[in-house]
Amino acid sequence: MTGQTSGTPVVEARGLAKRFGNFTALKGATFTIPLGRIVGVIGANGAGKTTMLNAVLGLSSYEGELRVLGHDPSKERPALMQDICFISDVATLPKWMKVVEVLDFVESVHPKFDRAKAMNFLSRTKVPLERKVRALSKGMTVQLHLAVVMSIDAKLLVLDEPTLGLDIMFRKQFYQSLLEEYFDEERTVIITTHQVEEVEHILSDVMFIRDGEIVLEAEMDELTQQFIEVLVAPGKEAEAMALKPISKGTTFGKSTCVYKNIDRETLAKLGETRRLGLADIFVATMTGEGQ
Repeated sequence: MTGQTSGTPVVEARGLAKRFGNFTALKGATFTIPLGRIVGVIGANGAGKTTMLNAVLGLSSYEGELRVLGHDPSKERPALMQDICFISDVATLPKWMKVVEVLDFVESVHPKFDRAKAMNFLSRTKVPLERKVRALSKGMTVQLHLAVVMSIDAKLLVLDEPTLGLDIMFRKQFYQSLLEEYFDEERTVIITTHQVEEVEHILSDVMFIRDGEIVLEAEMDELTQQFIEVLVAPGKEAEAMALKPISKGTTFGKSTCVYKNIDRETLAKLGETRRLGLADIFVATMTGEGQ
């Protein structure tokens, strides 16, 4: 990723690889994530997203070179975790604790936890402080987890499918809170999610991962300029194919073609053009013939 905040990268990976027996989950991934960005890591199930995040978090061994906030995650995890927070769909809070006891515990073990900030956030929710975690709804549990991590003065927040299973109101509130109460130019957020349409408006950068390999890494502003879909006018099919679209299909009985890095004026001669959303760009990139 280029043209971004200067200085030491928050995450820098070179040839990052991970094998599970005969299966290779990461295949020499190389990428850089600078400070002050919100980066979406997009890929199908089994593409290697969680494996990559586990390496970044020091939860898994790996091959290759990896530095996170200047640390080697495999050797310096205790120091690294002073500046990282993590939310996952499979992450669990102690179910036997009351909400207030969760706050007590975090306050006792993490020097950068701001209890007043957590209480302020929870005061705007319906999370009952005296109820045990096991009795909370899925949405309340995520709100509690969010209140905890947003109240820790961390430099990197990693979100692995953080809103999976939540209704649309909770999902919108989650990302709104993330933008308004956590993110700033001194912090970095990495998100993996299947709800691409709901996060694309907050992303500054995106990585597409397929079969353990990074197949695209770009700034969002740059990415949306690169991909254009054309609803090909009758009689223009041969010209459209000559420009080698990366994918093609049919809409309302007309041919559609997706192009990458082709001048829009040139494409306008073939028919109606439109810019693609992130989900459509992902599908075209993953299935396209030009990859």
